[in-house]
Formats: sequence, structure tokens, C-alpha cells
Amino acid sequence: MLKTRASREFWLLAVMALLVLGAGLGLRDPWPSDEPRFTLVAKQMVMSGDWLFPHRGTELYSDKPPMLMWLQAALYTVLGDWRLAFLLPSLLAALGTLACVYDLGRRLWTRKVGLYAAWALLFAVHFTFQAKKAQIDPLVVFFVTLANYGLLRHLLCGPAWRWWWLGWFAAGLGVITKGVGVLALFMLVPAFVAGWLQWPRIRLHSHGWRLWLAPLAFVAAILLWLVPMVATALATGSAEYRAYMNDILFRQTAKRYAQSWDHHQSWWYFLATMPSMWIPAFLLVPWALPAWWRRLRRRDPRYLLLLGWWLMIVLFFSIPHGKRDVYILPALPMFCLALAPLLPGLLRRRDVQWVLGAFTALLGGLLLAAGVAMLGGEPAFEQKLIIERGIDRSVTAALGWVGIALGSWAMVSLAFAGRRRFHLAVVSTLAMAWVTYGLVGYPLFNDSSSARGLMQDVGRRIGPDAELGLVGWKEQNLLMADRAATTFGFKRRWYLQLQDGREWQAQAPQQRWLLVQEPVMLNCVDRHQAERVGVANRRGWWLVPAGAFSGVCKPSAAELARIRREQSRYDNEE
Repeated sequence: MLKTRASREFWLLAVMALLVLGAGLGLRDPWPSDEPRFTLVAKQMVMSGDWLFPHRGTELYSDKPPMLMWLQAALYTVLGDWRLAFLLPSLLAALGTLACVYDLGRRLWTRKVGLYAAWALLFAVHFTFQAKKAQIDPLVVFFVTLANYGLLRHLLCGPAWRWWWLGWFAAGLGVITKGVGVLALFMLVPAFVAGWLQWPRIRLHSHGWRLWLAPLAFVAAILLWLVPMVATALATGSAEYRAYMNDILFRQTAKRYAQSWDHHQSWWYFLATMPSMWIPAFLLVPWALPAWWRRLRRRDPRYLLLLGWWLMIVLFFSIPHGKRDVYILPALPMFCLALAPLLPGLLRRRDVQWVLGAFTALLGGLLLAAGVAMLGGEPAFEQKLIIERGIDRSVTAALGWVGIALGSWAMVSLAFAGRRRFHLAVVSTLAMAWVTYGLVGYPLFNDSSSARGLMQDVGRRIGPDAELGLVGWKEQNLLMADRAATTFGFKRRWYLQLQDGREWQAQAPQQRWLLVQEPVMLNCVDRHQAERVGVANRRGWWLVPAGAFSGVCKPSAAELARIRREQSRYDNEE
């Protein structure tokens, strides 16, 4: 009977994870800011056959290591569908992270604790939101969590040398995914502290060749990418390849951390990020803190390792000026794991249940209010969506009904759950919200968010035989173009792209068109002869024929300052 019940509980978790994380797979194209960039790079890998040096248009892309783009390109090669291939790495990584957390909870405590840990992680808003996006962060979270899994299997359940080696190898894979995979090895610091204080259950096994084989596994994982990349860059003698190598190995790693040039935030930024984005699990921290302290006083190394590592990650990313919420996302699985043993007792508390009920009621009330405002024609809602996002009014009406439906679902869930089981209302509300977001929100937002609608309109206007050039473009424009488009650089100053585009267009003026972002429309372009196509991703776009040009396309001082300001703002989105 126990085995049957355990099986049911596990498969309920597995099915819910697939439903929540996978809803909408195949229903949308890549959305900014990062998804079109990575998918475009992966697409160009497939088209060019050059998987070692990623390209964005005609320029090398050195901002991130190519692990995610490799996986997307490989999955496309197998599936032949970009709508599936670009999101699958995140889905698989998220499922793998949940599996690691569940099994760690089961081995360190009990099967029930493993289930609680996985449920808490699955519905942590930050985790689910990122898992449904095609960014590098879900993959980094998986490799860091897998590394933690291997290290903890050895340190707390060992000796388990194969898992120890796998933990170091996974940390190396995390390094060639985003560079921060090495942070998983911070787990050794609280482990050494526990060993030095002679806490029970901790197993360092600090002698023998098997211990020192682990750093070799870490280095070997990094060398899988580093050796062929560096060897090729040096062997070809290409200045472009050398610049790529120097940028990705030095500027985008150590220099980005020590001298952050974007996303500047206060030192306490993450102290506000966790309470706002790690909900609903983080709502229980006021009750968890004294319980954690009691367990630490009992010298339980499980809590020292998990909580110590979490705090070290937060401290590490709080030091530099540049901060983004996703930086500390890899710490969320271990936070949920440390919280899970306390959840059975906490959920029996009346005050905890009322907090969870209030959270659900607040979320439902906000959804209801937003839905009513949209249907009632509240200008603030419609103007933001229509003017900035280029969304049709019929879409805003549909969103209004979605908000009312989800808000009503939250209230009904509260009523059926009862005062002692408000946590079930939280699960019901969030599950329905994420599934609706995937199945309904993806199709509603896709044309405007992905620029598919804009680029299809461009294709219809210029006709099937025309050639298209892009000026001041973003990755989604090139990715969603219905033909092979010509580009004139990406990071180059936009006015220089416009000058080159004009020369390119003059070679076949009857056949070639330029799609130009609105800030790049200098005085040399007659707007009466150009066509304003519309708005996508908060940007206005114009179709410029050759006859619309007159004079010299040289920006005035005011235009140059405006272009630099706008381009710098868009560059920081990376």
C-alpha cells in the first residue's frame, strides 16, 4: 500500500511538472530580450556548419559560451522545428533540476521531504518563470544543482566517489555554460567548516588519489570547449577569432564581475529580490529561521551545507555593482531543499495557512481587477500594450477575460481548499496561471513579442522577389524574416549601418528595401516616401525605399547623441 501511494505521489509531481513547465511548448517563437539572440546564433550554426565560433549576423557573438546554442542547434537537427528546439533545453534542464532536488531530499531525509522540496521549487515563481524561457539560466541552474547533488551525495551520504567526480564535472559544464558553474564548489567551504568543528555525518575523505581526481574532472569539462576553441583561434591567425577568444575568456568573466558596466544595483538588491521572486516558498522564512537555528545548534551538517552555500552565493553576487535577479537563481533549489523538512510542521500552523491564503486572495484580486480594467477600457492598460507592444485591441479584450477567469479560479480554489489547506489553493492557482500563460498567453502575445507579425507584414509589403536590408535591427528581425536579409553589422553605430545600407540599396534601387528602426531615421530620409510598418517590442519600424534618400546621411550633434543613447540602452539589454 505504501509503495502504491508513494508511486502515485511521485507521478502526480512528475505530471504536474510536465504540465506547468511544458504548457505552450511549440506555440510561440523566441521572445526578447535573450531568446531571439540565442536562437539566431543556433540557427546560424546549423546553416553555416561553424559550431565553434558563434555568429550573430556577420559578427562573432562572444558574450556567452555556446553551450545553450549547441543544444538548441542539436535539437533542431533532430526535430527540424525551431519552435520546439529553442525551448526544449530549458524544459529538460528544469525537469532535471527537480529530479536532483527530489532525490537529494529523499536521501538526506525522507521521500516525503524530497516531494516537498520539489513541489516548493516547482511553484517558486522565479524558477517557473525562467524555466519557461529559452535563456541560459535554467541550464546553469541544472548544472549547478547537479554539481551540488554529486558533492552532497559524497559529503553527506558517502563515500560515493563517482558522484563526487560527477559533481566536479558538472561544475565544469556550468562554467562553459555561463561561467558561474564554479560556484557549486563553494559547497566545500561549509563542508570543511563542519569537518573542522567535527560535526557528525560529514565525510570529507581528504586522502588518496580519488579525492584529487575530482579537480581533473572539473578541468576536463572546461577543456571540452576551451581546447578546440583556443587551438583554432591561434592556428588560423585570425584577428577576429583572437578578439573573440580574449573577450569571452577575460572581459565577459573576471572583468564583468570586478568592473560591472551594466545593471547597477544597490548592495541589498538581492534582499529584495528573494522575498518578491522566490514566493510562495519565501513567505515561510520568518517561521523557518528559528527552526533552522535550532537544527544548526544541534550540529546538523545538512543545514550548515545547504544554508551556508545559499548565503555564500548571495554574498558573492552582492559585492559587484552589476546585479540581475537571475544571478542568484542557482541558489533557489538548495533553499527549497533546506526548507522542505520544515514544511510538514509549518503547514499545520494556522498563521502560516492564513499567510498562504492571503497571498492567494491578493493574487486572485489583482488578476480580477486587471481583467475588469482591460474590459472596461482603462487607458493605462490598453495604451501600454497597444502603443508600446503593438498589440491589437482584440488581444487586450481576450486578456481581460483571462484575468477574470484566473482571478475567479483563485477565489474558488480558496473556497474549496478550506482554512487548513490554503497551500492547496496556492498550488491550484499558480498551476492554472502557468498553464493558461502557456496555452493562451503564448498565442496571444506571439506575433507582437516575437516580431513575427511585423516581419510578415514587411514581407507582404515588399513582395516575394524584393531584397531586404536591416538597419538598427534586433535579433528577432533577422530570425523572423521570411527571406535571407542583409545586415551591416550589429554593434556598429546605427548611422554607419544606415550609410552602408544606402550604398547597398543604390546598387539595385528598384529591388531593395531597408527596414530601419525609428531612432535611425535621419534627416536624409524623407518620411513621406517611407512607410511606417508598426511597433514591435517597444520599437517603431519604417520601410525605406531607395527614392526616400536625399542628401548626406550624416547625423547632427543632437541626432548623434540620441542614437548613442538609444543604442547604448538596447545594448545593455544583453
